[in-house]
Amino acid sequence: MKKLLTVLTITLAACTSPGLEEARWEARADNVTITRDEWGIAHVDGRTDADAVFGMIYAQAEDDLNRIEVNYLNAMGRLAEAEGEAEIWRDLRMRLFIDPDEMQALYASSPAWLRELMDAWADGLNYFLHTHPDVEPRVIDRWEPWMALTFTEGSIGGDIERVSLTQLAEFYGDDPEARLRATVAAEEAARPRGVSPPTDLGGASPRARTSLVASGLLPRDPDDPRAEPSGSNGFAIAPENTVDGHALLLINPHTSFFFRSELHMTSDEGLNAYGAVTWGQFFVYQGFNETAGWMHTSSGVDNIDEYLERVIPDGDSLVYEHGDTRRPLKARDVTIRYRTSSGMRERTFTAYRTHHGPVVREADGRWISVSLMENPQEALQQSYLRTKAENLEAFLEVMERHTNSSNNTVYADAEGNIAYLHSNFIPQRDTGFDWSRPVDGTDPASDWGPPTAIEDSPNVVNPPNGWVQNTNNWPYSAAGPYSPRREDYPAYVDRYGENARGLSALRLIPDRSDFTLEGLREAAYDSYLTAFAALVPSLVDAWDALPAASPLREGLDEPMAELRTWDFRWGVRSVPTSLAVYWGEALLDAIGDQARAVGISSTQYAETLASPEQHVTALSAAVQRLTDDFGHWRTPWGEINRFQRLTGAIQQPFNDDGPSTAVGFTSSRWGSLASFGARTYPGTVRRYGTSGNSFVAVVEFGDSVRAVAVTAGGESGDPDSPHFDDQTQLYADGDLRPVHFYPDDIAEHAERTYRPGS
Repeated sequence: MKKLLTVLTITLAACTSPGLEEARWEARADNVTITRDEWGIAHVDGRTDADAVFGMIYAQAEDDLNRIEVNYLNAMGRLAEAEGEAEIWRDLRMRLFIDPDEMQALYASSPAWLRELMDAWADGLNYFLHTHPDVEPRVIDRWEPWMALTFTEGSIGGDIERVSLTQLAEFYGDDPEARLRATVAAEEAARPRGVSPPTDLGGASPRARTSLVASGLLPRDPDDPRAEPSGSNGFAIAPENTVDGHALLLINPHTSFFFRSELHMTSDEGLNAYGAVTWGQFFVYQGFNETAGWMHTSSGVDNIDEYLERVIPDGDSLVYEHGDTRRPLKARDVTIRYRTSSGMRERTFTAYRTHHGPVVREADGRWISVSLMENPQEALQQSYLRTKAENLEAFLEVMERHTNSSNNTVYADAEGNIAYLHSNFIPQRDTGFDWSRPVDGTDPASDWGPPTAIEDSPNVVNPPNGWVQNTNNWPYSAAGPYSPRREDYPAYVDRYGENARGLSALRLIPDRSDFTLEGLREAAYDSYLTAFAALVPSLVDAWDALPAASPLREGLDEPMAELRTWDFRWGVRSVPTSLAVYWGEALLDAIGDQARAVGISSTQYAETLASPEQHVTALSAAVQRLTDDFGHWRTPWGEINRFQRLTGAIQQPFNDDGPSTAVGFTSSRWGSLASFGARTYPGTVRRYGTSGNSFVAVVEFGDSVRAVAVTAGGESGDPDSPHFDDQTQLYADGDLRPVHFYPDDIAEHAERTYRPGS
């Protein structure tokens, strides 16, 4: 009955007279003012929070409707409707977790204030389409309020994306139930009479572990030399360590470029939030209000777990074992629509789920389900309400929802509080299980308990040293000697360990009491590369250990001299940076398999176990590649490492003949706090960045808030807009511009003031 009422409510809402709907949109628009400053940043003011949501999503649509739509096509499992059959498996993965009927029911049961925000959000998008008939969406020509619940995590690459598409396709590619029944029948036929089915699920045997590694179920070396590190930097400095006695916050998310909009939203109901908004969402994900600021870094917590299920036929149905019971395996049909050259087609799958979560793959004949945080209604509330939290007490109260699952938080406020808050969703688990691998789903002891309480998590609040930092590294160095102790927490609390950026942060922050807003900005762009400070001395030792007559030395005297005297700092004019990056990549690629074989990271292996021949051979390869690509190995880093934005496409094209801008900072794998993930593309020898520093802000909380910021490229996704690439040079230089936060300042720098639809 509840589901019927939900569908009836939504149906009635959808049948609203077009004339009444337009009148509602226009009445809402009359309550909203949008001011664009000289950088095209939208400052949206509404009478109510819902008015502000209506205006901010309208402004986002003006800047880049395409990115909004693609985010929600992905979130709702409808990407194949735009991209075609190749995206079927990505859509199926989302639909295992996102059921439109369930989302509609959650919308109907949401608190009235949240429904009003979702209504305003859908109205803002629909009003934009109504007032821009020349804009043709790829798929979604009508937005419904419940859709907001499908995308409540503002980070890039949320929890669901960690499910392997390859193995999902292998499992659901043909009829998994028929395959299971055939396997069980064959096993029964081969088993001697009177022998019971095996109960071991591969828990600890070496043979089982090897097969699971081969199938991709167990994590490999996280330091894959071919993978660009992801993550973010957050620093918070307490008033006692600043010149003016004001808390400071660095907000430095590392994401794909152009993944977020920068905007400001205010209302007469107390909303006043500024920062980075993931395209299509109605809350500031990384940012600040007048008295508090928050930023998120990817967490190393283990809060996505896999269960080896024992699924068996039971007549016409399937059941799975759990303790002494057999439970019905849930099954529902999922239909994926996909675009073809001759029109839309459909493919229907039967999706399976245990109480642990959806079945996503199999290994050694066992079906495997995955557990992760699935609470979109509370997650959307938490994401929005934290933007209105005025101090630490209010912020922690919002966190009691325990739905910020994939992220840590670095926090500062005007009361002088600073904090590092570890992942907000850490299910309590039996430490007798190895949670780094699939566990026995038949054992009730493996079921998740409630989330770990905030006070029991490895957090740091107002440490005596007056600073906290996180760079996606472990929490055990978040505040130097005042950090949580690793031995006090289960292993599943963190899987990342330390990283090169964390070591860079620990070089810069301790023992300083002279921070200013500008000083913290300088720290965020400090050019020291801690990874090379450890690796290059190993190369020098390897070189010195080679016989003087070794043929490996040929042609390398001058490159070695450059690296021997290098200060390990990046820069657009730096030749050693070019040599080091090309050498480091060649070396890590050469020794990656050996490092994995002994169970340590590639950088650890390179520093401690790589042979002199491997070090020097990698340098020879680097010199040769630089010479082949650029005519000489003595090529400054800025000639190689470039920012380019030629079109508004989500998948950017790159061209060595097109305009581009030199960038000095490097991949974060080398310890650069300012991150620039770049590589070559077909037809290019230069490297072009697509990820890393995306939005950067430094905020000072005093009697009033003061901030500087920069967004990669520019605010607009339209190449014809003056704000498409007007921040490019600022971005490359790390030259953050002043943020306009207060009404008089906004008015002074206004480029245009208008109402939605005008």
